[in-house]
Amino acid sequence: MLKIWKLRSDEPIDFAAQELKKYLRMMMPRCGDITIGCDPKATDGFRLGLLADFGLPCEAEDPVLDDVVHIETAEDGGILAGSNSRGVLFAVYRFLKLNGCRWLFPGIDGEHIPLQSVKPQKYHHLAAHRFRGHCNEGAESQTAMLETIDFYAKQELNVYMLEFDVPLYYYASYYEHRRNERNRAPEPVSETQVLQWKRQCEAEIAKRGLQFHDMGHGWTAEPFGISSADGWLKSGEALTETQLSYLALVDGKRQLFGGVPLNTNLCMSNPTVRQKMVQYIADYAENAPNVSYLHVWLADSKRNHCECSECRKLRPSDFYLMIMNELDEELTARGLATRIVFIAYVDTLFPPERVRIQNPQRFSLLYAPIHRSYCGSIRLDSVIPEVPAYERNRWALPDTAEKNLAFLRAWRQVWGGNAFAYEYHFWWHQYLDPGGLYFARRVYEDVRGLKLMGLRGVVEDGSQRSFFPNGLSMYVYAEALLDDSLSFEAIAEDYFAHSYGENAHRVRAVLQAISDTCDYAWMEGEASEDPARGSRYAPKQAEKLDRLPELAAQLRQLPASGADRPQTVSRQLLRHLADYIEGMHPFLREKALGNDTLVAGLAEAFWTEFGKREVAIERYYDQFLAVRAFKAFEKYTPSLQEG
Repeated sequence: MLKIWKLRSDEPIDFAAQELKKYLRMMMPRCGDITIGCDPKATDGFRLGLLADFGLPCEAEDPVLDDVVHIETAEDGGILAGSNSRGVLFAVYRFLKLNGCRWLFPGIDGEHIPLQSVKPQKYHHLAAHRFRGHCNEGAESQTAMLETIDFYAKQELNVYMLEFDVPLYYYASYYEHRRNERNRAPEPVSETQVLQWKRQCEAEIAKRGLQFHDMGHGWTAEPFGISSADGWLKSGEALTETQLSYLALVDGKRQLFGGVPLNTNLCMSNPTVRQKMVQYIADYAENAPNVSYLHVWLADSKRNHCECSECRKLRPSDFYLMIMNELDEELTARGLATRIVFIAYVDTLFPPERVRIQNPQRFSLLYAPIHRSYCGSIRLDSVIPEVPAYERNRWALPDTAEKNLAFLRAWRQVWGGNAFAYEYHFWWHQYLDPGGLYFARRVYEDVRGLKLMGLRGVVEDGSQRSFFPNGLSMYVYAEALLDDSLSFEAIAEDYFAHSYGENAHRVRAVLQAISDTCDYAWMEGEASEDPARGSRYAPKQAEKLDRLPELAAQLRQLPASGADRPQTVSRQLLRHLADYIEGMHPFLREKALGNDTLVAGLAEAFWTEFGKREVAIERYYDQFLAVRAFKAFEKYTPSLQEG
């Protein structure tokens, strides 16, 4: 009988022991029962504990934040240790992976658990990055949320972020089936229900010992009695004169920017505004001791900072850091050690000129290049331009990775503390590469670029359903963040072998052909043959796109099922992909030919038809974000003849 001993007991280690027992029994279904006990002096069986419990050295700079995994086992037991309790769970998952287990996408259908006895393993590794995570986005169901928290832990991603106090917008986008209303009747959910679901997610995050990052946007509305729960929808709320007085003065008016509270900035030179924000944030922090990092961001829109005479005296980032310092004073007065994240995002990409953080130990900088191009990554030979001059509410968007890095380097002149990235690969950009091979490599290269930028990791803003046509990009993301010595080819080869078995190379060749056919630069609007006729005018690309029906036929010729459940599901997704690329071919082709007036109708017909199958593949595919990705294709550029 196998034994599992915990050298200490806490929630993540208790869960790690249960997970080890479950998967060992699945691997060896005739091995009999496996017992779990707690004994700090145990010498036999599988022994779970911290590195310190075994007298093992820990090279982590900060054992609470940095993950070290140590494995030293024989057939009947051994050491499974981590620098922290989360690391013990990761040691269990890594031990199982070394013995052939794989988690290819969320849910039971994504589990590849071989039937075999466990073999002796030796492994010791410090994760290449401190922050390896995901933030909720898109149209999210609670089922998807719970499954991805579990799945990302199995990928040894150590951060899960929940944006907003009550993330109603994301949940409503799924349950009201936005952008798929013709096929699915709405199922409205309340703020109370969503708040309960958020707390359930927090409990699952805590069970695994993951870093819980919370909030982000909303602080420019909620402290002033203005609801931001509806996200980016316009508000019908009538504001009082007092509330309006707190808002940024833009073009001579104090009002909600575009009618959206979440997008509206404040008059930050007003001491009352700062005081209300600080008190509200501190109250939130005091009531949420389970938060590892509390993100304090400004409005989620650009170029709408206050133009009053007092606000014009300093850059937005100066006032922003002024708020951070005042928040630090309040948190210190309350005896709270809450870690705070401030963000270099849109207007605050421009660093402060005069104000500096007074207590760097509390803060981390989040670098969020939302307007960057995904047609290139930072490399050793990248040429970084100078930061342009700041002009309030008139600055130009930095549209390349290099232009964005210039801003980060400017920030690093005034901030030498902890810094990590907030990225958008798994937002809508992923859908512009139907084959997935181009984008998986871009994810890999961007992860490789983090250290070149002096960043300690990344949190991805993305859908919980980023697994169509497969989970390669997410697999690459997790593995590359853990071990920067791994090659893209090694990671991809492993994923395809377990997802498609003996057909792996054949599948990869077809997916690569789809990625090559749907040229990513063209899909993003960066490869026009005549910009005067539109960002996607490219007749040569139209000729390439005519290959899509042929590639769809090749996908349909692949076997429908595989050696195990993950392979069967993976191949079913390829059949859906065949209909996907064949169905979008007409509107993509017309767009490339410049027949813009035809695109919207063809696109609408396609999304309506393909949306009929969302229920079947919704664990892997987010229709809400997929439609969002192609909205730019429907924009009409009048010809010169039409004036």
